[in-house]
Order: sequence, then structure tokens, then C-alpha cells
Amino acid sequence: MNLWQKKGATRAKRLRGVRTAIANGSAARPGFRTGIITFPSLYIRSHVAPMHVLFEDDGQLKAGTVLADHDQSLQVEAVSGKRLKIKAASVLLRFASPGPAEALGDAQRLTAELDANFLWEAVGDGEFGFDDLAREYYGASPTPAQAAAVALLLASSPMHFYRKGKGRYRKAPPDALKAALASVERKRQEATRTDEWVAALARCELPEALRAKLSMLLYKPDKNTLEWKALARACDATRKSLVGLLADCGAIPSTHEYHFNRFVAEAFPKGIAFPAEIAGPPIPDLPVADVRAFSIDDATTTEIDDAFSVTALPNAHFRVGIHIACPALVIARGSPPDTVARERLSTVYMPGRKLTMLPENVVAEFTLAAQASRPALSLYVDVDQAGRVLGQSTVVERVPIVANLRLAEIDETFAGASPPSVETPWVCELQVLWKIAQRLGDLRGKPAVTRIDYNFYVDWSARGVNGEPGRVDIFPRLRGNPLDKLIAELMIYVNNSWGKLLADADAPGLYRVQANGKVKMSTRAGEHQGLGLSHYLWASSPLRRYADLVNQRQILAVVDSRRPPYGENDAELFAVLADFEATYSQYAEFQDRMEHYWCLRWLLQENVTEMGATVIRENLVRFERLPLILRLADLPALAADTRVRVAIARVDLLAATLECRYAGTVEPAKVESAA
Repeated sequence: MNLWQKKGATRAKRLRGVRTAIANGSAARPGFRTGIITFPSLYIRSHVAPMHVLFEDDGQLKAGTVLADHDQSLQVEAVSGKRLKIKAASVLLRFASPGPAEALGDAQRLTAELDANFLWEAVGDGEFGFDDLAREYYGASPTPAQAAAVALLLASSPMHFYRKGKGRYRKAPPDALKAALASVERKRQEATRTDEWVAALARCELPEALRAKLSMLLYKPDKNTLEWKALARACDATRKSLVGLLADCGAIPSTHEYHFNRFVAEAFPKGIAFPAEIAGPPIPDLPVADVRAFSIDDATTTEIDDAFSVTALPNAHFRVGIHIACPALVIARGSPPDTVARERLSTVYMPGRKLTMLPENVVAEFTLAAQASRPALSLYVDVDQAGRVLGQSTVVERVPIVANLRLAEIDETFAGASPPSVETPWVCELQVLWKIAQRLGDLRGKPAVTRIDYNFYVDWSARGVNGEPGRVDIFPRLRGNPLDKLIAELMIYVNNSWGKLLADADAPGLYRVQANGKVKMSTRAGEHQGLGLSHYLWASSPLRRYADLVNQRQILAVVDSRRPPYGENDAELFAVLADFEATYSQYAEFQDRMEHYWCLRWLLQENVTEMGATVIRENLVRFERLPLILRLADLPALAADTRVRVAIARVDLLAATLECRYAGTVEPAKVESAA
């Protein structure tokens, strides 16, 4: 007789005994202990022996005492003391003794002695119940604790045994088990490595594995990586910020490079290096202009987009040339240089360095450098002695550049009422340009706006704060002076003229329009209220702005009576418009951030502890020596334009933050009366 036959005979014998007891009335006598027998629809309970169950609840195995037993559900008091209502189908095991707490405790101890690998090898490939495995392992009559131990092991070994129903399982296939065990081992090793990294970071040591992932950790964190998880744990343990902890570990030797690389990671995910040498088609033969042109730029400018010339004409008239570098002559839409420029969309400026829109060899071929004749798109304007415009024309030519004048070296006596007493190079040409600029400004009817601008000069050969390379000088410069007005008015005029040229030819372009104070870009001309113009686009800086390069292609086509590269409703033109606006704003914001950073560097470099400032409104002040605007929390109620003293409390270059406090007002200077 096999195990199942023996089990059936024993169950039938017990059933006959119970029925006899009921017939004789002995079941009602005190002290008669029947235990529990399960019938198809009948339960006979002892009034003295409570029944206990092992059951599933919220995916966990629990034990408790039965308080009420119904056909479909039970009320149970769990070991924790909590009373639960469970489904009868959730019950895995019923037992009278020992108590549920003791049985569960014994089961947990026995579970620790079981080997999941051994049991996996022992069972067959078919489906089985936990009680079947318990009988195979412990013998024909396992105790409740032993049966519960097997159930606990099976439930806690999902790699070895797949759950197929209440209390029923199937062994995992060998390949699946092997892969699962390998995964567990890998995770164990990863946990060990992570613990080692956390310990090293807590000691302010940077593991090599994290050093190799610094860019990701600092700028584009992947929170699924072990390196990030270790760094996050270390930050929690040391109560430091991510950047602060890495700085303490020596991972950020340069605060400037930290901010610069952060921008590069955001704006140039593929890196800032240009592709291999990009060469455009050869420049076609062009007539050489009979002029002596000169440019006016800052000393650090290398992408010289514009230059001027003045030629005397009969009848005391002048022909003024506004010459714009002409890369669009050979950089066609979709060409390799165009692809590079399309990706960058603009040169990125910041104190001490820049990222050019075009490769260096392309810039060198078209920049209006002195002692060279370069391709240019020229607007010639004939004017009289008073600066009135008599006529104009646009031509493509080579322009001889005689000089590159620098802003700081130009004497502004050309704007005086009388001729300068000392002859200055180019003063006659500048006087003619100044008359035209004044005339053009008057015609626009917009008053000149004067403001203080700041020039930043970084000497990378010198050591600055904390031994970092770079010492900065910051110089205020009044904007709206005669030289600025001269350049601005001529650039506005050429952009207005070429904007009207495209509009008259019904060719789309990238226009700047302003209505109700908001400036935006459009492919069609519209009023620019701020400038007082009906047509205005950017076409004067094609080496530095992609919008200007696109517009220059359109202008060249109109001048040559060709079909413009970008037609009406061109999808690429609209894409350029949207991308350029977003990218140009991003670059401008970065430039502001870096100027703010260098202002903080200057404060530390010069050991400044107190500075003057002017109240703008409420608690907002503007520094007098630097382009810094910040809020003073402790600033009392003072009128706008009140001069105050600001105490410098703390400068954090990594966070690029400045903590200051109000130190008092600045007393007006007293003028001593003559004795």
C-alpha cells in the first residue's frame, strides 16, 4: 500500500470513529477531544481545543487562531493580535497545536536549516503542493511547524520555485535558475563595490570608477547607475551636496571649468570640437572695390563681420560703403560648413573665451582682417555734406581692408563741433560717418539710450583665486557714446535696407519685429516699434549668427536675380527661426551667468569686503562697480537711487552665489565752502 493509499485508509477509519461517537452521544461529553475533521460540507469542532491556521495575507504567510469559521471565510486573530477576516481559500494549513506564535517561530528557525538548492534538485518537474514536499522531506506526518517551514521556504525562493496557485509550486527550469543565481551574485558584488565607494567618498577619496563618470554625475546624472547610487548614499551620510562632496574629493579643481563644462554638456552633448577640416568651395572671382576700408571692433574680436569706407565724389558728396563679410557666397544650404553652423546657430560669448559658430579655417577665409581683400556684400550709400541719403546700391565684391581699428584706441574728437586740433588717423572718414549716423538717428525719431556696460578681460596666464588660472579685470564703459552710436546707426541702416530689399522682392527672411514691447522673429517683415522701422532683419553678422547667414543667402539671390534658397512657407526656414530664437536665448543666459561668476571671482581676487550700491526698489540693489544686481534681505525701506554700503559676507564660486548684508547708507559728499 503506497503513501496515498495509507492516507485514504487512515482518513476513512477516523471518519467512522467520529460518526460512532456522534451516534453514541459521546461527542458531547466533557473532555472528549475530536480535533478537526474536514468533511465536504460539515465541520465538527471541539469546544475546548482552539483551531489555528497558516494563511496568506497580502502576499505574506501568517499564523493565527480561528475565532469564527464559516463556509467561505474565517475570522482570525493573528499572532500580532490583529483580528482579520480572511477567505477560506487563503488557508494553507490547519492545526490544533502548538499555538500559532510558537508554530511560526519554530517554522522560521527550521526554514533557516533548509537548503533551497537541495529541495530544487529533489523535487520532480511537475507541479506539487508545499504539504507534499513537507511529507517527502520530513516523513509521512510532518509537524505544523515543519509544514509551515517548507511553505515559508517555497514562498521566499521565487528563483527556485514558481508559484502556481495557493500553496502549489513548480521548480524553475535549470537555465532560468542559473541566470537568476548569476543575477543575485552580480547584485551582491555590486552591493559590495557600492559600499566600498561610499566609504571612500566619506573619507573624501574619489574612486576611479566615479572619476570616469564625473561628467555624468555632475551634469546629466543617471540615477540607475551604481556610481550615482553610491554618490547619493555618501551625500546622505555626510550631509553634503553632490557638488560639495565631489569638490571635497578633489573632483572639481576649477570652478570655472565646472560652470563651463556644465553648459557644454547641456548645449553641446556631442562635444565642442568641430569635425575634421571643413573646406568650402573655392571663392569665385570678384571685382575688387576701389576703396580703403577699415573695421571698428573690440580688441578681442576675431570674427570681423563689418567694415566701412568713405570715398569723396564730385559736388562735395560722399559714397559711404558698409561692407559685410560674405560667407554665404560659398557656404550653400546643406553643405558641410552649413551643417556645422546650423547645429551651433551662433557664436557663444563669455568672458575670456568663446565658441565660434564656424570652424577657424572658415572664419579666417572670410573675416575682414587688415591687409587683405575679402569677399563682401557691400551697401553703398551716396550722401551730401549734411548726411542726407541721395541713393544706394548693393554689390558683391572683394574689399581691401586697410586697418582694423580698436574701440579703445579711437579718439572721439571726430564728434566735436570743431575739427580736432591734432590730426588723427581716419578722423575725416569718422566725421563723415558721424554726420550720417546723426541724420539716420534723427530720421528714426528714437532717442539714444545711454547705459553703463562692462568689459571683461581675463588673463589666463596669471593665477587667480585659489590658484585657479585666470585673473579678471572689469571695466565700465558708457554705451551710447558717439562711437557706439556711429556703429549702431550704420548697422541698423544696412539691416533695414536689406530687409526692405527682400520684402520688395517678395522673398522671405528672418525678420526682427516688435509690437507692444515684445520682440520676436518672423519670416515676413513687420514693424519694429523699438527702432522705429517698418523693415528690420539681422544680416550684418553672418560669421557669428546663423540667422544673418540665412538672410545673406536670400539677399545674394535677389541681388543676382536668382531664385532664393528659401521659398515661401519653407519648413526649414521656420525650423531655423524657432531653433535660433531658443538657442540664442540659451547662449545669452549663459553669458550672463559667466559674467556673474567672474564678478564673484573679482570680489575674491581683490579681497573686497564692502562695496557701494544703489537702491533700485524695495530690497533690490545694483552694485556701483560691477554688473551685479541682488537682494538684501535686511535692507530698510529706502527711496530709489539711495546709495548704500553692502558688506560682502560669503562668496561661493561653485554655487555662484553671493551673501551680503546692509552696512548703512553712503553720506553725500560735503563741499567745503571757500574761506
